[in-house]
Amino acid sequence: MAKYSKKAGEKVEKVMHELKEGTLKSGSGKKVTSKKQAIAIGLSEAREEGAKVPKKKGKK
Repeated sequence: MAKYSKKAGEKVEKVMHELKEGTLKSGSGKKVTSKKQAIAIGLSEAREEGAKVPKKKGKK
């Protein structure tokens, strides 16, 4: 069974494109440079739209 929905994958793909263009901003308005942070933003946005995305894991 797929871990993420197709919609979530498309959202992450869109966010990664923004990262490569240099137009991706975090919630505070700063430019995002980390791939991990970009993926987290994409999954978070997909989660807000109701896509099938597993729950967030706590910080270690």
